[in-house]
Amino acid sequence: MPAALRTHLLDGQVIPALPLALGRTRRWDERRQRAVVRYYADAGAGGLAVGVHSTQFAIRDPRHGLFEPVLALAAAEARAWRGTGARGPFALIAGLCGRTPQAVGEARTAAGLGYHAGLLSLGAWARDDERAVLAHCRAVARELPLVGFYLQPAVGGRVLTHAFWRRFAEIPEVVAIKIAPFHRYRTIDVVRAVLEVGRDDVALYTGNDDHILGDLLTPFTFGGRTRHIAGGLLGQWGVWTERAVALLAEVKRARRRAMLPASWLGRNAALTDANAAIFDAAHGFSGCLPGIHEVLRRQGLFATNACLDPLERLSPGQAREITRVAAAHPWLVDDAFVARHLDRWLA
Repeated sequence: MPAALRTHLLDGQVIPALPLALGRTRRWDERRQRAVVRYYADAGAGGLAVGVHSTQFAIRDPRHGLFEPVLALAAAEARAWRGTGARGPFALIAGLCGRTPQAVGEARTAAGLGYHAGLLSLGAWARDDERAVLAHCRAVARELPLVGFYLQPAVGGRVLTHAFWRRFAEIPEVVAIKIAPFHRYRTIDVVRAVLEVGRDDVALYTGNDDHILGDLLTPFTFGGRTRHIAGGLLGQWGVWTERAVALLAEVKRARRRAMLPASWLGRNAALTDANAAIFDAAHGFSGCLPGIHEVLRRQGLFATNACLDPLERLSPGQAREITRVAAAHPWLVDDAFVARHLDRWLA
C-alpha cells in the first residue's frame, strides 16, 4: 500500500461497507450500484469496502458469479466519479473469504482491479488452531496488504485470543484492523495487542456498530502508548453516510480537547438505537442486510430491499423500528442531501 494511503487510514476515515443493489427480480442492478458508489464519494467517504458481509457473501456463489463484476464496477466507478482532482486518497478495500486457495485467489483478483488492501474474513477457519489461521493470514498478505477483521460470532466470526492479535499485528503487510466483535473485552484485546507490539503504522477501525462513538472517543493506553480508534469501516455507515462523515469530523475535533461534553454519551446511545433497528438486533441480526437496503430504498437509491437469498428479509416490526429511529434521531439522517443529488447519481 502506498505510504499516502497508510497515512490516509491512520488519519481516520468513514469507510462504508458496500451493499448489493438488486432489482425486484433479485438480479444485480448495475445502475443503482453505481449510484450508491457515487453517493458515498460525494458524501465524503474516505474509502469503500467491497465484497464484504454487506455486499453479501453469496456473490461468490457460481450461480450468481458476481464477485469480480461487483468489485470491478465499484473500483472503476469510484475512480471515475471522483476523478483525479484534489479530493485526496480513497482506500479501496476488498473482502477476502474462504480457505487459503480461495482467499489468495480473491486477493489476486482484487489486486488486479486496483484494490489497495483486503479485509480478511476468518469465518472459514472457525475450528482451526490459531497457528494455522496465522499461517493463512501470512499467505494472503503476500498477495495484498491486509486489514484484519475481528467479526462477531453471531454473523459468522470466531473468538480469537489476545496472543493471536499480537502475532497478527507483527505481520509486516498489515495496514489496519477492523474491530467488530461487538464485545468490550475482545475489542480491548485487539487494541492492546497493537499497542504492545508497537505498530504505530497499523490503523485501528471500529466495526462495532453497537458502540461506534464510544470506540472513536476513547483514548486507549497500554504498554506506555495511547491511541484512538481512528475511524470506522461499518455497515451502519453504508447508510446516512453524509451525516457519518460530519460526525467523524466532530469526533476528531472533540478528541483534541481536554474534556468531552456528556452529550456525547447520549449521542452514542442514539446511534446504537438507530443501529439496533437497521441491523435487527431484536432478532439476532437476521434482518441486518435488508435493513440497510430498506433505508437506501426509502431514499430512492435502491429499488428494493431484496437480498440474493429470498429468505433474507425484514423481520416483523423492523420497518416500523426504522421509521421510529429516523424520526427520533433526525441528526443522523441525510435524506435532504440524498434528495438534492439523487437524479445526478442515477443518471
